[in-house]
Amino acid sequence: MRSPAITIASIHWGGNWDYQISKAQIEFTHKLIDEAGIDLIHGHSSHHVKGIEVYNGKLVLYGCGDFLNDYEGIGGYEEFRGDLSLMYFASLDPSNGKLVQMRMVPTRMNRFRVTRASDEEAIWLRNTLNRESQRFGTQVKFQEEDHSLLLLWD
Repeated sequence: MRSPAITIASIHWGGNWDYQISKAQIEFTHKLIDEAGIDLIHGHSSHHVKGIEVYNGKLVLYGCGDFLNDYEGIGGYEEFRGDLSLMYFASLDPSNGKLVQMRMVPTRMNRFRVTRASDEEAIWLRNTLNRESQRFGTQVKFQEEDHSLLLLWD
């Protein structure tokens, strides 16, 4: 019988300011889940959101973006919207570590202060995540009632 503990791997990886997720990263995450029993992979480094996968029921966040950082004001990467981020609220089944629900609250950083993102910014995040997550079979839906994002997967 499985222990009720949830195991998370937090990995600083991948390039900054690009959306690429390498084949090696994908293979590594799958091995962490299949062979090491990891339940959730929290990838970070990119300074902006990247694609999301649900592999064998387990959540893989390839790039979470920055909730708060000291990169504000550095130019040349505006198309990645590093000022936008998400608060991730993942619910996992403690009996098997599988994802039950994933809700995300869009945020915006300005002058080292985190606030709720506007609806237009939330929709930009949704569209970006949908584009980057398509290869993994996941999709993000904008929830009008609370202005959050909801992850959908097969």
